[in-house]
Amino acid sequence: MRDLDDIDRGILTVLEADGRATFSEIGDRVGLSAPAAKRRVDRLVADGVIAGFTALVDPAALGWGTEAFVEVRCHGTVSPDELRRAWQGIPEIVGAYTVTGPADALLHVRARDVRHLERAVERVRGEADVAATDSVVVLSRLVERGR
Repeated sequence: MRDLDDIDRGILTVLEADGRATFSEIGDRVGLSAPAAKRRVDRLVADGVIAGFTALVDPAALGWGTEAFVEVRCHGTVSPDELRRAWQGIPEIVGAYTVTGPADALLHVRARDVRHLERAVERVRGEADVAATDSVVVLSRLVERGR
């Protein structure tokens, strides 16, 4: 991956704030013409710096208003690949991470309600030789970047 200059960083800042910004708007913000901004964006995509464009949908609008972070501890040693395979098919898991500390993994889980969350955590417990889980339900989002 190539080094990014200040113009590239400026383009990324604009697109992170508004993924639907026009090339003219991007160019105005970073001091380029619209065609030059388009070439830069195309190069950032081709180089893999921009992984894609997507719509960010509010999960609550889809009825998934409950979310939690679930610490998972496994019996013995379980590889990240095993954990990924075990949990990939659980749609309520929107993020899964290996972490330092006493937990083996941290899961970000979204559900319709607490009962739905409970069923999802039960499915997590049934996979990957899970010894224990600790869940923390999110009350409100304070800062969220780059969802």
